[in-house]
Amino acid sequence: MRRGAVAVVAGASGYIGQHLVRAWSRHGAVVRTIGRGPDADASWDDAAGLADVLGGADILVNLAGRSVSCRYSKPNADAIFASRTETTALLGRVLAASASPPSLWVNASTATIYRDARDRPMDEVTGERGAGFSVAVARAWEHELFDAPTAVRKVALRMAIVLGAGGGAVNPFINLARLGFGGPMGDGGQMFSWVHVDDVVRVVDHLAEHPEIAGPVNVAAPDAVTNAEMMRSVRRAFGRSHGVPLPTWALEAGARLIRTEAELVLKSRWVDPATLRGSGFAFAHPDLDGALDEIASRTRRGLLPVALG
Repeated sequence: MRRGAVAVVAGASGYIGQHLVRAWSRHGAVVRTIGRGPDADASWDDAAGLADVLGGADILVNLAGRSVSCRYSKPNADAIFASRTETTALLGRVLAASASPPSLWVNASTATIYRDARDRPMDEVTGERGAGFSVAVARAWEHELFDAPTAVRKVALRMAIVLGAGGGAVNPFINLARLGFGGPMGDGGQMFSWVHVDDVVRVVDHLAEHPEIAGPVNVAAPDAVTNAEMMRSVRRAFGRSHGVPLPTWALEAGARLIRTEAELVLKSRWVDPATLRGSGFAFAHPDLDGALDEIASRTRRGLLPVALG
């Protein structure tokens, strides 16, 4: 983000949001935030405040949404759905009424929108939608974005699993490896598409610099691997030569114990970042081994904190 640009980040307290705010502030951008905490520049229940924060901004990035690392009970499912669709719809209404809206609206989405894929990668044009709760959330989320009554350029970030030191989705895998359970999960053949958090920030900068890009954009490194390969790479990066495999029944039992869903590791996510490749984007962390080495260099010893659902 260029120096002096005005960026608005909704959901800035989350893992990706914190990285965006730090990176853009470091480069001299003016960053305004939307959230529920006392430090936010505008809150979701204050339409006038939202209008003030968004007016005259160059870019809006909406990352708001309850964590999906939980059991999909009715209350949790409703909260996951509402936290994504209602905030996105609200932003659309505020932008439609604004006399000086940002020129670019980047909204979080998820690569889970695609079907379980082991036969071929899913790109933005030929990728096939899946079924189930997670897919329904993703479809409704994107519907609110693209049907919002504003002419602002819109991009849906269909993000793969985001990895990075200090949080994100990598901590449970590291903990399993350190406990000796870093073997394949299920049959280990499910594909694992991922992206380093630093590249998520760089993708948003790339979108700001390429006004021809609009619509859904897959955010995944080109080095998709199987789950077995991923866990082998985690073991290597964190100094463990062997890991006990975790069969499906054990994963399902463990998921109930820590109040999450086994689908998060058993679904085969194989995502092709075709739009980014076609626009000349170069990943800073294109291969998993290199990304994990960078993460390991900034990760403390011992078991790491994991948010429980």
